[in-house]
Amino acid sequence: MNRILIIAPNWIGDAVMSQPLLAALKVIYPQSQIDVLASPWVAPIYRACTEVHQVIEARLEHKQLQWGLRKQLARQLELNQYDACFVLPNSFKSALIPWLANIPLRIGYRGEMRFGLINFALDNPSKTNRPPMANHYLALCNVISHSKEIDSDQSADPQLNISTIAKQSVSNKLQAAAIENKSIYVLCPGAEYGVTKRWPTEHFATLAQQLITNNADAHVILLGSKGDYTLGEGIRAQANDAPKIYNWCGDTSLDEAIALIGMSKALVSNDSGLMHIGAALKVPQVAIFGSSDPHHTPPLSAKAKVIYLNLPCSPCHKRECPLGHLKCLKDISPENVFEVIQNLH
Repeated sequence: MNRILIIAPNWIGDAVMSQPLLAALKVIYPQSQIDVLASPWVAPIYRACTEVHQVIEARLEHKQLQWGLRKQLARQLELNQYDACFVLPNSFKSALIPWLANIPLRIGYRGEMRFGLINFALDNPSKTNRPPMANHYLALCNVISHSKEIDSDQSADPQLNISTIAKQSVSNKLQAAAIENKSIYVLCPGAEYGVTKRWPTEHFATLAQQLITNNADAHVILLGSKGDYTLGEGIRAQANDAPKIYNWCGDTSLDEAIALIGMSKALVSNDSGLMHIGAALKVPQVAIFGSSDPHHTPPLSAKAKVIYLNLPCSPCHKRECPLGHLKCLKDISPENVFEVIQNLH
C-alpha cells in the first residue's frame, strides 16, 4: 500500500479524533504516503499530524453537492494513483470523489445512499452502543490491516504537533500585546452546536477574574471563531474589562490557536473542537459538559478533567434546553472549576 487518501470530516473535533487512524495506518504500512483532502477550516489539524504527507484543501461547502468541483478534484486526484481511500464522513457526496477518481479500495461506514461508492463498508454502531469517535475511526483500518490487526477497543489518544511557523506567529502576537507566555490561561467560551454546550459567560468572567487575582503573572486569552467574538466581549465586560483578559476570538488562525493552546498553563473549554485540540496536545485542561455525553466525546488525555453534573435530564443532545433551565451548565460554579484548575498537573 503506497498511497492512501483520507477524506476528512468537517468538524474540528472529529478531525482530531481521526489522528489515531493515521498513526495506525503508518504502523501497518510504514512506507505509505498519506494525503488528506480537507476543507480549509479543518486542514490545520492535519498540518499538525506528523503522519500526513500532503494536505489538499478544497472549499467543499456543507449541504452543497458542488458537482463540478468534485469532478475537477477527482480528475486531479486520479493522477496520484491512490491504492486506498478512507471516507470518514457518512454522507453520499463525501464518497463521490474517490469513486470518480477510480481509487480501487474505498473504505468507510455505511451511510446515506452510497452503496457501490464505498466498496468496503462497515456497519455504523447504534447510538446506544457508540464507541468514542477516535475508536470509531480507528476500527476502519482493520479492513486492510491483514496480519497486523489494530485493537480499536483500546484507548486511542490523538496526538498533534505544533508547527514552527505557528509557534513563531503566536510568539510575535504575544510580544506585540506585551504578554509573557509563562502563565497564559486559555478560555474557550464557544461551541458551534449551540447554547446547551456553552458554560455561561458570567461564569467564564468570574473564573477569569479569579485566575488573575490568584496569580500576578496570569494572562487570560479568550479563543474561538469570529462567531464567538461577542461571547468574548461579554466576558470582558462582565469582568470589568480587566486589562489582563484578551478577546482573541476570530483574531487567530486555527494553526495559531493550536500553538497558543499548546503553550498555555491550562485550558478551560466547553465540549468543542478546541477541547479536543487541547487533549491532543496534552495540556492541563478542564472540559465542561452540559447537553452532550462525555462518554462518547471525552477529551482523550490523562491531563484532562471533565466536569459533568450527570443530571437526570442529561445528556439531552438538544440545541436548546427542553426544560428551559440549563441547570446542567449553570449549576457548575466558577469556584468549582477554579479549584479543579488548581489541582491540574
